[in-house]
Amino acid sequence: MADIKDPENTIIMTLKDGDVTIELLPDVAPAHVARMKELARAGKYDNVCFHRVIDGFMAQTGDVANGNMEDNFNIGRAGTGGSDMPDLPAEFSKIPHARGSIGAARSQNPNSANSQFFINFKDNDFLNGQYTVYGQVVSGMEHVDAIMRGEPPMNPDRMISVKVAADV
Repeated sequence: MADIKDPENTIIMTLKDGDVTIELLPDVAPAHVARMKELARAGKYDNVCFHRVIDGFMAQTGDVANGNMEDNFNIGRAGTGGSDMPDLPAEFSKIPHARGSIGAARSQNPNSANSQFFINFKDNDFLNGQYTVYGQVVSGMEHVDAIMRGEPPMNPDRMISVKVAADV
């Protein structure tokens, strides 16, 4: 388990192989951090699948509208939805899309991020300045590396639970 400096801005994501500790960046992307904490506290991320996992690139999840469906027909829709809250304006920064960074998934519109996010498997510098970075995995990256690949995966891995460390 990581040494947690700021429990109010730390996420504990439980995956099948263990916990992933994510340090959030409220000074960099306050709206995105607030949204993740709000959805986590409401239990909206619990049991949501990783619907787009590309080897050597990233693992995407967070479709709280469609990502917790059990049958494969509905899993195919994962990635098309968000939450019932309004989309967020982009909060681009100089923080790089490094291995383990958390980026806000969005459509072509830079101001369309909502609940979905991705975790970078490696440094993906080509994303810098185009997607909001609002967190960094500080422990448990080996569990992220073990997520089932696919678009969508045949048997997608899920976030078993997502909690704000201050609440645990």
